[in-house]
Amino acid sequence: MWVAERMLGERRMRGINRFARNARLTVVCLFLTVLVLRGTVGAGRFGTPQQDLIELRHRFISHPQPQQQRALAEHHDALAKSTSTFTSSSTTAKDDDEPEPQPRSLRDPPYTLGPKITDWDEQRAAWNARHPETPPFLNDIKPRVMLVTGSSPKPCENPVGDHYLLKSIKNKMDYCRIHDIEVFYNMALLDAELAGFWAKLPLLRALLLAHPEVEFFWWMDSDAMFTDMAFELPWERYGPYNFVLHGWDEMVYDDRNWIGLNTGSFLIRNCQWSLDYLDAWAPMGPKGPVRTEAGRVLTKHLKDRPVFEADDQSAMVYILATQREKWGDKVYLENGYYLHGYWGILVDRYEEMLENYQPGLGDHRWPLVTHFVGCKPCSKFGDYPVERCLKQMDRAFNFGDNQVLHMYGFEHKSLASRRVKRIRNETSNPLETKDDYGLLHPAFKAVKTTAT
Repeated sequence: MWVAERMLGERRMRGINRFARNARLTVVCLFLTVLVLRGTVGAGRFGTPQQDLIELRHRFISHPQPQQQRALAEHHDALAKSTSTFTSSSTTAKDDDEPEPQPRSLRDPPYTLGPKITDWDEQRAAWNARHPETPPFLNDIKPRVMLVTGSSPKPCENPVGDHYLLKSIKNKMDYCRIHDIEVFYNMALLDAELAGFWAKLPLLRALLLAHPEVEFFWWMDSDAMFTDMAFELPWERYGPYNFVLHGWDEMVYDDRNWIGLNTGSFLIRNCQWSLDYLDAWAPMGPKGPVRTEAGRVLTKHLKDRPVFEADDQSAMVYILATQREKWGDKVYLENGYYLHGYWGILVDRYEEMLENYQPGLGDHRWPLVTHFVGCKPCSKFGDYPVERCLKQMDRAFNFGDNQVLHMYGFEHKSLASRRVKRIRNETSNPLETKDDYGLLHPAFKAVKTTAT
């Protein structure tokens, strides 16, 4: 070996050795292939190599025999039938929804949410009298509240969107658990005519009528998050009112500005007035010519509104501005705290808030709600770059989540991190541990007790 290496050279010798190893590997693979073929094709009628060769020739070289042709045809038919069945079932699963109704024309009767109800206050009062175990108020000032939110019945177009929907509902569940609020999450389109912006209307009406024990329903869009877990709404302020939205009187009633209020987060009382208002709100909503024509009317009469089909927010501004005498006295436009807070002016200030303030303020210093208007994480396209939206949604989620984790001695390593760190040591006297934000046993969860 050494002599050969000296004669041929070290580099050339390595090439020869590599070739020899590859040749041995090729022979082994060929031998294994023959064994597999023998097991698959068979060892011949008499198990002889000659018979094997004949069988191989018949199988792979000669034309198929009639019986083989029938077997191939039967297999092809079965495959086609199977494929057809699969395609049919897939199509059925994909198109299992009933055909969408013909769009309502401008000559059709106006859209209604359901049969007209005129005595709901009386019906509800009688029901609550029969069920004292579920009073509409938990104490002297705190009403029974149900937070309502939801998302499309279909998966998100943007695959990561479903993860952010999960984060959003987790965030809402945390706030509601702390504040003794029930949660209803909807994924069903209750009325095909009222899709998109308007889907909340038939849902809210159904919930109002099904839950007479609930005093207020709190609608919140799926792209809105709680960022002040300690802030309790000033319920005593809303005693005379049936509808509470974030907005400004002068922008709605004087300027008729289409962004004078926001319908991404609002409170609606369970009462006859609310049913009547929903009936007045809904006729602009049916998709098709009605919604398109209503959009033109709204653009004509509302300040700075672009040209697009009617949306629930513009319709709300239009109704209040043109029928203030009928509805305005029962609508409270809240701007003392952020029932809706536009994310673009908030998310970059979270670190400043952490340095200077504490939760429980609810306003620009520590917003109750951060609403990602225009981000549309469930869609492929939004009004803002996807990367920016998702990054800031993570920060908003962690900002709120830190307040929850603090109760248990943890927080995120940073507002951009999924990882958490411990912020206090374990103790043998856990009930003596200070709750920095007062969220474990807040005073606003206290219920009225009867002295014995």
